[in-house]
Amino acid sequence: MLTKRIIPCLDIKDGRVVKGIKFVGLRDAGDPVEIAKFYDLAGADELVFLDITASFEKRKTLIDLVKEIAQNIFMPFTVGGGIRDIQDIRDLLNTGADKVSMNTAAVKLPDLIRDASRKFGSQCIVVAIDAKSVQSSEFRVKNQEPRSKKWQVYINGGRTPADLDALEWAKKVAELGAGEILLTSMDYDGTKDGYDLALTKSITDTVNIPVIASGGAGKLEHFYEVLTQAGADASLAASIFHYQEYSIKQVKEYLAKRGVAVRR
Repeated sequence: MLTKRIIPCLDIKDGRVVKGIKFVGLRDAGDPVEIAKFYDLAGADELVFLDITASFEKRKTLIDLVKEIAQNIFMPFTVGGGIRDIQDIRDLLNTGADKVSMNTAAVKLPDLIRDASRKFGSQCIVVAIDAKSVQSSEFRVKNQEPRSKKWQVYINGGRTPADLDALEWAKKVAELGAGEILLTSMDYDGTKDGYDLALTKSITDTVNIPVIASGGAGKLEHFYEVLTQAGADASLAASIFHYQEYSIKQVKEYLAKRGVAVRR
């Protein structure tokens, strides 16, 4: 049985870890290198680093910071933000990232997913999908059957809506060779009300590649629900770990007691 992964996330702005609610109201959460080292010792399965303003500001991610973090941790390390081409991906992998995460670039240049997966291997190409629920009357996709629930893809750190349905886009990125999807619910992000189970289940039912669920973790039960009821392969969280409301160890012990396979 494959173990479920617990993944803390570092949202980076101006070289600092930040956290907000529904992608706004960002507040400082600390030094990224020190926090990364803390999570490595705490038993996190992986670490995700997202330079959340890089694409919007049309700049590359903070290479020097990525390098410093990579030199101080021993767990798999995913980096996203500001990726525009194959060279950017190569630079991040050479700097110490194990995987790269693309959102804006993937939407604007879908062939980059295929080219990158062929060149570097699909196992290190993650496509991030930031999704927000919309009324069917507000958002229609050509040639798509109507559904009672729809989610629209957003790019540029949640600032810009794309003319893409999240489920159709997830299916497309899997076909193009992405090895994993990092799925964030913009509606639930930072609320601590639980993951968007409907969104996550819809995506996991649509694709056959691993899905990391993100957005909304606030209680131990939330991890269990998204990993079992919604079929996520991993759960990502930020604020509850950053502000030490729960530890990685507490989450894993809780899941293990409820029969979920985790690495301990």
